[in-house]
Amino acid sequence: MANFRPFAHPWWVNLLLLVPLLAYLLFRRKQPRLTSRSLLACAVFALSFGFVEGAVAIYLGVALGLLPAHAGTLSDLARLPPDLDGIQAQQFSNLSPGLLRVEIIREAATMLMLLSVAILAVEKWRERFAIFLWTFALWDTAYYTSLWVVVHWPDSPTSWDVLFFIPVPWIAQVWFPVVVSILTLVVVLLTRKPEVA
Repeated sequence: MANFRPFAHPWWVNLLLLVPLLAYLLFRRKQPRLTSRSLLACAVFALSFGFVEGAVAIYLGVALGLLPAHAGTLSDLARLPPDLDGIQAQQFSNLSPGLLRVEIIREAATMLMLLSVAILAVEKWRERFAIFLWTFALWDTAYYTSLWVVVHWPDSPTSWDVLFFIPVPWIAQVWFPVVVSILTLVVVLLTRKPEVA
């Protein structure tokens, strides 16, 4: 873990580490009523959608020539330099403005889909927020898992990734979103109101 970097870029992305804590404080006072059925149904959606997102990333990598055919791995793309400017330049040099625009719209659509599932699954705002966090965290975890299973990337928790493009590129090592997602899943499970038999 010699390449470990504790911070994401830009600086405010690091505030995402507070999401599990803030969710815990919010849900601890008034526990969200989440049935096992709604959690399971949303989990199936999130895990499936995470795989679809991973497939999109693989197809985009192949289409841009970043992923050599089907035999290569994303770790073959490049060993990213420790300076963030170098990361940004290398990651975006092959992405045309048109593709970048499509990627931004796709990311916005992804957030709307995850939000729609939360709205459809439950009725109250606290439960909707909990379901949104649940589906987002599972989707994100499934995304990285599917990439690792299919193309063996990330090759390390310290691999760099572009997490999001809205409003500017969010760059962090892979451990960062995975830790936030896992902690968020734990918070949702631990703070939900137990079902009455």
